[in-house]
Amino acid sequence: MSERDLVVVTAGLSQPSSTRLLADRLTDATERSLREAGLEPATEVVELREHAQDLANHLLTGFPSEGLQATIDRVVSADGLIATTPIFSASYSGLFKLFFDVVEHEALAGMPVLIGATGGTARHSLTLEHTVRPLFTYLGGSVIRTAVYAASEDWGSAGIPADAGLADRIERAGAELAAAMGRAPREAAADPFADPIPFEQLLGRSGDPA
Repeated sequence: MSERDLVVVTAGLSQPSSTRLLADRLTDATERSLREAGLEPATEVVELREHAQDLANHLLTGFPSEGLQATIDRVVSADGLIATTPIFSASYSGLFKLFFDVVEHEALAGMPVLIGATGGTARHSLTLEHTVRPLFTYLGGSVIRTAVYAASEDWGSAGIPADAGLADRIERAGAELAAAMGRAPREAAADPFADPIPFEQLLGRSGDPA
C-alpha cells in the first residue's frame, strides 16, 4: 500500500483544547478517505504550544533550535497539511502566525492544505477566508475548497459534533484533502541554498577585470 505523509499543525493553547479536537476530527476524516483510496497515512501532529519558547527565540535571534528546525522540515516536506487555529480578535492566533512566519515563502508550493479554526461564536467563521486562506496561498499551498470553522456551541458531549452541518463539513474536507494528496506524492520545494554557486564563479560573472 502506497504511503502519504500527513502533518497536522494545531495552535490550541489549553490542554485539552477545542482547536486540537477539531484537528483530530479532521485527521480522522482524512485518514479514512486515504485508506478508502488504497493509501496508508503516516500522520504526525505538531502542537505549537510545545514550541512557543523556541519560536520566540527564533524571532529574536534568527536561528531556530534543532527541535524547531526538525519540525519545520517535517511540515514543509509533507504530502498534505491540516492546520487549525483558535480565532482571537477576528484573526488567527499569534502563535499560529509566528510559526508560519518562520516558514520560507513558497516552502509549501503545491502542498494540499486543509484549514480549520475554532471560536466562541459563529460570527467569526469568515475569518478563515479573510486571513487564514490568504496566508497559505502566500506560502504556495494549494488550499482545498472546504474550510472548517467550529464554534463552541457546535460541540456536543465527548467531543462529538452536535451540529450535523459541522460533521458534514469535516467529512467533506477530509475527503477533499485525501483526494488532493492521492494524486501523486508531493515533491518538496527545492532549497535555494542547497547548491550554492562557488564564490570564484560569482566573481567571474561580475564583469570586473581580473
